[in-house]
Amino acid sequence: MLRALFKGPSVAGAPPAPTRFQLERVDGRQLDHYNALFGFAPATLPVSFYYLPTQRAHLATMLGTAFPFRLAGMIHVENDIRELRVLERGRPMELVTQVAIDPPADNGARYCELRTVGLQAGQEVFECRSRYLAIRGKRRGGGEAAAPAAGQPAGEWSLAADAGRRYASISGDWNPIHLWPWSARLLGMKAPIIHGMHTVAKVCAMLERREGRRLTAVSARFRAPIPLGSSAELRLVEPAGGYQVWAAGALAVEGRSG
Repeated sequence: MLRALFKGPSVAGAPPAPTRFQLERVDGRQLDHYNALFGFAPATLPVSFYYLPTQRAHLATMLGTAFPFRLAGMIHVENDIRELRVLERGRPMELVTQVAIDPPADNGARYCELRTVGLQAGQEVFECRSRYLAIRGKRRGGGEAAAPAAGQPAGEWSLAADAGRRYASISGDWNPIHLWPWSARLLGMKAPIIHGMHTVAKVCAMLERREGRRLTAVSARFRAPIPLGSSAELRLVEPAGGYQVWAAGALAVEGRSG
């Protein structure tokens, strides 16, 4: 976190070269704690779990000198994870990350995408794409009007005040905006919010129990933060596989599963 806070900004030019990191094996204890936290079937490897090693590769990539944006203040806006073949858990996996930087939007906003592929013996096991808002653009009036919740209710859950710290202890994501009220305010938030990928994992677990099968793909677009201490509702929407998560009367996350 100290490196993230003090890394200086630079002018965005060509994207950095791909980075490569070696994961010796999936941490069995971490996987067990993850499954227990969200209610996945024991001994399974949920597709959302692939984000945990991916996140470490992304963090290392973004802290590198070649990455042109300051990590502090970047906003995770979209994520897509797909399993391409069954992981052999006892074998090492190479994580290869490529960075793509979008040209400036009309309002000056800058987005970038990090795509990580997990490889075993040269074969692709999974891919994870994470899109970030790196530089905010100028605000414009006339935003989208809030629409009423749609779709079929499929379950709800409540977030305890320590939910962010519990997830951080498993995922390793100790971003202060997810931990305590004082640490969230220190970074400009009114209140601490839950990690976006915590919500995605919760959705995956609920859908797997509902459908009686293991998911191999999930995507998410993060529309609004979910404060700790609040409740969230999962809704199923068309076309098949679509979902939404609502909290405090607002659409917080939407995506698809498969």
